[in-house]
Formats: sequence, structure tokens, C-alpha cells
Amino acid sequence: MDVLRAASAIGPLPCIPTTATRNKTQFPKSIFHNLNLKLPALTRNGLKSRLFMTLSSTPSSTMESIEPPMPELEADGREKERFDWYSQWYPVMPVCDLDKRVPHGKKVLGLDLVVWWDKNENEWKVFDDTCPHRLAPLSEGRIDQWGRLQCVYHGWCFNGNGDCKIIPQAPLDGPPVHTFKKACVAVYPSVVQHDIVWVWPNADPQYKDIITEKKPPYIPELDDPSFSRPMGNRDLPFGYEFLIENLMDFAHLPYAHYGIMRTPTPKGKVDREGGRPLDMKVKKLDINGFVEQEWGNSNFIAPCIFHAFADVEVDEKKQRVMFIFMCVPVSPGNSRLIWIFPRKFGVWIDQIVPRWMFHIGVNLVLDSDLYLLHVEERKIMEIGATNWQKACFLPTKSDATVVGFRRWFNKYAGGEIDWKGKYSGALPPSPPREQLMDRYWSHVVNCKSCNSAYEGLKALEVMLQIMSVVLIGIIAVTKQKIMSMVAKTTMVSMAIICFAASKWLAHFIYKNFHYHGYNHAFR
Repeated sequence: MDVLRAASAIGPLPCIPTTATRNKTQFPKSIFHNLNLKLPALTRNGLKSRLFMTLSSTPSSTMESIEPPMPELEADGREKERFDWYSQWYPVMPVCDLDKRVPHGKKVLGLDLVVWWDKNENEWKVFDDTCPHRLAPLSEGRIDQWGRLQCVYHGWCFNGNGDCKIIPQAPLDGPPVHTFKKACVAVYPSVVQHDIVWVWPNADPQYKDIITEKKPPYIPELDDPSFSRPMGNRDLPFGYEFLIENLMDFAHLPYAHYGIMRTPTPKGKVDREGGRPLDMKVKKLDINGFVEQEWGNSNFIAPCIFHAFADVEVDEKKQRVMFIFMCVPVSPGNSRLIWIFPRKFGVWIDQIVPRWMFHIGVNLVLDSDLYLLHVEERKIMEIGATNWQKACFLPTKSDATVVGFRRWFNKYAGGEIDWKGKYSGALPPSPPREQLMDRYWSHVVNCKSCNSAYEGLKALEVMLQIMSVVLIGIIAVTKQKIMSMVAKTTMVSMAIICFAASKWLAHFIYKNFHYHGYNHAFR
């Protein structure tokens, strides 16, 4: 359990910065606090963002006062720019959580995709998750002995280019119907960058080589071998825009995550949790995102990435710690989070402690405001997403990044994601709380480390139960004179311990891999 505590201590989201000096065995209690650091030149496709406007949420500057177009935007006509959701790269899944032996069904931007390993071309492929025959999901299929993706409904097989290679029902001496264009599967451009599979959500042949013209956002530290890169993923029951603005909101950390995340204690506390004013200001905002440089150092790279960093002292040396969130629009009311926490210190921990122990802490953090965001989304959608500033009161600078994101979302995306008419815009019904906050289907089955741990712990639970029954059975069938009282007492004690251990383990599995009943009132 000490190892588990150590893992969860550094596993949860490192969202609050601080500068401190530590010895060799001490790890940061809080990260990114009161820093005056220069942000490195993060580029998107080689072009730096233009300076357009300054956003600051203050008592005298509410959303209504900054909502009209800024003069410099009107001067060059840039206010007419419209964000094209289908001309961007989207992260699908970390490679470490993909099994090369099976196809994986994923949804991105409302598109049903199947991700599979093409051993013939030695790369990951992303197809439309639909067999052209009877529209069965290819993600329920298999990869055959020749390395082709096979639909298990009628056995049609496809190579890495989406070409149908065989239709078992077609006579060998008949016309080659498998070569017809309608027998092919749509192939989406894909690439692996930063050990994550990315997809371009347009299967038109003109985008086949789009990677030569436009690449996914590049973060140099993720290719630096001196950094460890613990990562994970989880599907969440609220929309992309609510996920990403919540990750930008540092002011909620002492409250929504009280007792889970360590946050700096202000000099003059106004409450138990330690909330305080944050001097935040968005200085650059254009169609590609924005930069916040006053309080911390963070970037929003549209549409998916929110990224922040700080330089801290570890063993009297400056070390860079970062947190990177990739927020994927899945469907109305649903999103996917891929997190990466690169760091140079304590790298050995990631080599010793398995990923699933870190994920227990991260999932607890995500659970602690999951229900709040689910309800918030429904309330805002009732009044209309573009009217959120009329219902929400944001009078302090602490809300500047949230205001900045909503400004970007409303100005360049029209306050909505383009689902290409696939959805009416209505949110799915709210399930029971236990189902809403379920970890198994939202994370465990999609995480190779957690899934392996879950199966191993379940097997151990069964073994403990069997041992308990076997020990009691041995005592019952053994004649009284053959077994001494000491031996009987020992076996009974072992049976009780095994039974109690199996019950404790069952509770541990349920709480950490299924449902953690989170109640803020008792924190």
C-alpha cells in the first residue's frame, strides 16, 4: 500500500505550479505556482500565432464587454474566418493502449472509426468502421492470418489500402466483384506522432498525402528521451467544450479536488480550501488558439490541445514539468481525454510502478468534478451555448482562460461543433449516477495496464475464495484425532484471512475499477 500511495501522490493531475527546492527523495507537492516564465515558441504547422487581442475577466470587463469584434480583427477582415473542424488532425488513442492483435472501434467527431495494425505495411490504419456489404462494424471483426482486416459477418477481407481482397460468397470463375469500387472501405489518413495515433477526419482521396502539407501539433518535449511520458485516456460523459474549459480553469482545483490534489496555501486564507485570486490574462487569440502568459504558462492549440509547463528546482537544478491534455470531440455530450505528464525528475518511478497505480489517482481527480460538468452542460445547453455569458457571471481574472476559450469557440466555431448533420444537437439522457461515473467501460477496457491489473486482481480474488473453502473443507473431512488443535486453529485462521482478504480485494476492485462514490460534503 505504501507503493500505491506513492504512485497516487504523483499520479494525479499536476495542475498548480510552484517553485521549490527538493532533495533527492522528495517529490513536488504542488506544481506551477506563481511563475514568471517565458513560454517557448510553440508552433502550429510552422506558423506563430498573430497578436490579436487581450482578454481579461475583471469586475469591469465582463463577457458582454469583450464579445464584439476587436477593431484590429475588423480591419483585415479576419473576423470572417471560420474554423474547419474537418481540416485538423485529431488524436485517437495512445499506441501503448492498442492491441495489435485486434481491431479497435473508436469514435472521433461523430465518425465511427476502426483502428487496426497492418502487419504487411507495419503501421496503424484507420478505416471507416463499416463493412460495405451489409454495414456491419469492422471493429467487431478480426485480423486474419494474412494480416488483412476481416469482417466477421460474411468474411469479406480488406488490405491496408481499403481494397477488398476476397468475397467468399463470389464464385471464383465469376466476375471479380471484389475489385469494384463499392466493395472498398473508406480509409482515413493517419499517422503516429508522440506515440499517439492521429487521424485526419476526411477520407476524400485528395487528402491521402495530407501529412506532407499539414502535420499534427508538435511538442518537442514529447520526443525528448530525457523526459518520462506517463499517459492515459478516458471517455467522459460531457462535451468537448466543457472538458477543455474545465482543464483551463485553475481556480476550481482547491475546491472540486479538495483532499486529492495538493495546492499551494496562500498567505491569507479566506477558507479551509485555500482559494485565492489568480492574475490570469489571455494575450494572444486567433483561429489557431491562444496563449496565457500572466499567471502560468499555457497554450490552447485548437482544437484539441491544452498544454502548460513550469521550470522547478529539483536537487538544485532547474527541471521542466509539464501537463498536456488532448481533448477529443466524440459526440454531443461525450468526449475523450488523453493526458500526458512529461517530466525529467523521478523518471525511475515510471519504470518501477505500473501505470495502473498512477491511473487510480488520475481517475479519482476526474471523478471529483465529473458529475458537476455533466449537469453544467445540460443547464447551459438549455439556455443555448452561445448565450452562456448571459447566464454565467465571471467577474474575476481567475476566469480569463475560460472566457478566452468561449471567445474562441463562439467567434471561430459559431459556438458549436460541426457534426455534419449527424446529430440534432440534443444531449443523450442522463444515466444513473453509478453508470455515469463508471470507470470500467470508460477507462479500464481502453487501458492495457488497467485491464491487465483488473483481470489479475479478479483472478486473485477467486483464488483467495477457493483457498478459504478448501481449508474449511480439509478441516471438515479430517478426523479429529489426526489433526491437532493447533493445526486446526491455524487452518481456520488462514481460511478466515483468505475470506476477509477476498472481500477487501473485491471492494478495492469495485472502488478503483468500477465506481467510486464521490461525495464532496464529506471531504
